[in-house]
Amino acid sequence: MNEFLDRLRQRKLVQWSLAYIAAAFALIQVTDVVAQQFGWPDGARRGITIALAIGFFVTLVLAWYHGERGVQRVSGTELLILALLLTIGGGVLWHTAQAPRDASTGDAATLSKPPAASTPTPEHSAGGDDKSIAVLPFENLSEEKANAYFADGMQDEILTRLSKIGTLRVISRTSTLPFASHPENLTEIAKKLGVATILEGSVQKSGNKVRINVQLIRALGDEHLWAETYDRMLDDVFGVQGEVAGTIADKLGATLTRDARREVAQVTTRNPVALDAYLRGAALNRRGFTDTLALAAIQSYGEAVKADPEFAQAWAAIARMESWLIFLGIDGSPERRASALQALQAAERLQPDALDTLVARGMYEFGVERDFESARKRYAQVLARWPNDVGTMIAMSHVLEELGRDNEADAALQQALQLDPLNPHPYKNLAVLQTNERHFDAALGTLDRALALSPDDEELRQLQGDIYLAQGELDRAAKVFDKPPATISDQVHQYVVLARMQRRYAPAIAWLQGLLARPGAEATPLDVILVRLELAELQVLNGDRAGAADNYRQALAAIAPLLERQPDNPWLLSEMAMAQAGLGDEKAAMAALDRLLATQPESKSAQQGRVALERRASVLAVIGHKDEAIARLRYLLGVPYGGLLAPITPASLRLDPQFDALRGDAEFQKLLQDASTSKVAP
Repeated sequence: MNEFLDRLRQRKLVQWSLAYIAAAFALIQVTDVVAQQFGWPDGARRGITIALAIGFFVTLVLAWYHGERGVQRVSGTELLILALLLTIGGGVLWHTAQAPRDASTGDAATLSKPPAASTPTPEHSAGGDDKSIAVLPFENLSEEKANAYFADGMQDEILTRLSKIGTLRVISRTSTLPFASHPENLTEIAKKLGVATILEGSVQKSGNKVRINVQLIRALGDEHLWAETYDRMLDDVFGVQGEVAGTIADKLGATLTRDARREVAQVTTRNPVALDAYLRGAALNRRGFTDTLALAAIQSYGEAVKADPEFAQAWAAIARMESWLIFLGIDGSPERRASALQALQAAERLQPDALDTLVARGMYEFGVERDFESARKRYAQVLARWPNDVGTMIAMSHVLEELGRDNEADAALQQALQLDPLNPHPYKNLAVLQTNERHFDAALGTLDRALALSPDDEELRQLQGDIYLAQGELDRAAKVFDKPPATISDQVHQYVVLARMQRRYAPAIAWLQGLLARPGAEATPLDVILVRLELAELQVLNGDRAGAADNYRQALAAIAPLLERQPDNPWLLSEMAMAQAGLGDEKAAMAALDRLLATQPESKSAQQGRVALERRASVLAVIGHKDEAIARLRYLLGVPYGGLLAPITPASLRLDPQFDALRGDAEFQKLLQDASTSKVAP
């Protein structure tokens, strides 16, 4: 052994080792910076690290054989020691390379589709990966119970910062909401969420003073790993969130990249008024999406940036939400577009590389510019740095659907469910995707899982009804659509389609007339126009052409000023074509459809483009262009898409009276009998 140590010194193996380690460390640091700039996947960075580690052992062997004294004769003992070193090193590297990767640290830019029937279950094994955590709802200890939104906001901000640490697996907030702040059955909760550690906390706010208590617990064995109390003023509360997230990362042995460390420690505002307004907006956001809630949240975020114009996170929230309103066609006015762009530019000026800013840019590209490929690349860049962000995964699934990449959209939703297993929303999105692909049995199974989590969710029941309508199961659909809305809402359309397929026109006409008399405070002008057009269509079917013509004219009068301000709004163009076709103005109807298809070409947007093609097919059927209508229907039967309802099916074509004009055509009858279709666009 002494002789062996002498040879180590003679051949300068220690010097070689130190020099190699220093060079490799420097190269890893440079690689990390370059990878962050260009959005390299985690797999590429791991591959470089493994290659450098293998190179270390190769360097040792070369130094041994080519030391100061040249090539030496190696003894059997020396060979044994070298072989042992290489075996141990190689085994460690092999284990590192082959170890199963957590979904949260996967390559976000290249999502692979799991097996078709692999909708995840909420149950997981307990105490698996130590670098996994769930943040339970924080208890509100403030005397003013109205401050509950503040406690929720503190929990949400700490969770968000933790989720930006890519080496942690962080369960989304929605899946933790059903649990108490300080439950006794931590092991059971950890099993349901699939995590090893739990963070509990409480918040007490009194005037400008805030006390935040947090404790980190290992669920298996109920072992307390760390606890701390923070007494701060409101203008320093964002600093607490960064401290908590950074400490938890250290306690769990999670490595922070330079970008992640900056995101976690970032103090976005020190203005108490701005902070309070921002947290109120975030609380409205968490209640779900409706037109009213979205506009109220935007107003709160607006108050935040008014109090602190340097509040980049609030600017990004405004840009994100306004872009979504524009995409949905709720408000595509020049003022709304200008406001969204102004907010985005403010966020990019203040914090161009922040993840919230990048998400806002992606939503602007998606919702306003409708540049879906750019949005896909942007979201991939975000997920490479923020692999725990369920919201971006769901947004990515929408983008991939628009690009016609349904398998990848499915994979994005499956990945979201791994991080948010008790949230019905990703299941809802997955069910819509499966419905659009006409995988109706799979969609119904997914909805059953979602309803088990949220049995009172009316929208989930509506989706079930949509599937029954598409399958032609009108009795089952009627059991779902048994309570027509009392005011105008998004659900009106399904009830109209059911009444149309049942050919029960008179009761539906009376109901719609009542809705128009009392539309409700949340009804938008677009909603009212759609209800008026559906009333007119039912009146035509019921033989009241004079009443229908009056409603068609009223709809056109309401559409004209809106379309003047929103010339590319696809919903307005579609509704204008319906009204003009109903009035017999074929030329104007076809011109509106041409504008619609130019705005929403299938080559640019698979989903919206095919919805536009369906509208064209139905208008062509009404005005008597049978051959083109049938050709488009044949094509649409062979491709996935979805709009207000499921895509057309042979059953829906058979039952819907809007296609009665085609029933005498042999080619149309073939569509009803034969589900085989052409995927070549007419």
